[in-house]
Amino acid sequence: MSGNIPPPLGLLAELTHRCPLGCPYCSNPVDLEKRGAELDTATWQRVLREAAGLGVLQLHLSGGEPAARPDLEVIAAAAAEAGLYANLITSGVLLDAARIGALARAGLAHVQLSIQHAEPEAADRIAHFRGGHARKLALAAMVRDAGLALTVNTVLHRGNIDALPEMIGLAEAMGAQRMEVAHTQYHGWALRNRAALMPAREAVEWTRGIVEAERKRLGNAMAIDFVAPDYHATRPKACMGGWGRRFLNISPSGQVLPCHAAETIPGLAFENVRNSSLEDIWYGSDSFNRFRGTDWMPLPCRECDRREIDWGGCRCQALALTGDASRTDPVCGLSPDHALIAAARAEAPQEEYAWRR
Repeated sequence: MSGNIPPPLGLLAELTHRCPLGCPYCSNPVDLEKRGAELDTATWQRVLREAAGLGVLQLHLSGGEPAARPDLEVIAAAAAEAGLYANLITSGVLLDAARIGALARAGLAHVQLSIQHAEPEAADRIAHFRGGHARKLALAAMVRDAGLALTVNTVLHRGNIDALPEMIGLAEAMGAQRMEVAHTQYHGWALRNRAALMPAREAVEWTRGIVEAERKRLGNAMAIDFVAPDYHATRPKACMGGWGRRFLNISPSGQVLPCHAAETIPGLAFENVRNSSLEDIWYGSDSFNRFRGTDWMPLPCRECDRREIDWGGCRCQALALTGDASRTDPVCGLSPDHALIAAARAEAPQEEYAWRR
């Protein structure tokens, strides 16, 4: 079977679910894993060696907030020793110049820093962390001084979408080489806040125009990646490049997942790096093979000419909306459940968030 399965290109390593922020759009599970369940340093070092041997090229050190782990520099060094390009996905509020310098010396290559708004007060309210915005701006300067590549990420929703031009300008002023503008994906805590977060279709289309105009203005000075919202689409995206085709995700406790939210799917038993090698899990586990390829697909996916383009869309989204992970992603206009998307868009907007903290 392994001869027909490409090796993974990327690994999302969720080092911890601990995080000082309380963002209402967080896609982490509603029930977060506890500190005592986290993998230890030696296990992460071994897993990163296995990942490189399996074919992984890019490593994303994530959380929660990965800087909550005091061994972050040791883990970054293990990634560099294994030959992995390591990117740190961070809120920035727990880092200082000394740690950024230590991470750079350890071999970290890239920092992806989140911002919540262009205005400090609004940003701190969304992040649910007083003074966080100022810390982020200071950290961007530290990242540049350390010689690391910088990407600024912002998650768009009804509470900040109007500030997109200002946020792009802020990322430019922060010295970012790249910006990721990503509409909220409704998993985990974000699904709970969907009615408070989802923007109108007109606002979504406006963001597309802003991004295109800013790409032309910036040229090669700063690249902008744009992640469109599923709920305003008529064809799904290939979730994670297709289930078990390009990426794998390791939870803080060592569960190996085909995607970030896969543990929400009932009936799938996910293997753990404490007990199995990454190679065995990637090629041989029931969980990774369950939705691989096209044989599992129902109609109309099975006969669709896009079946090897979008690979059936998002299994976790199908579960969240229909209760069945094996159904056609309701985002697709051909899905018999597409009306659920229209109903979600028509929800009465809520003004207050349900805060994680």
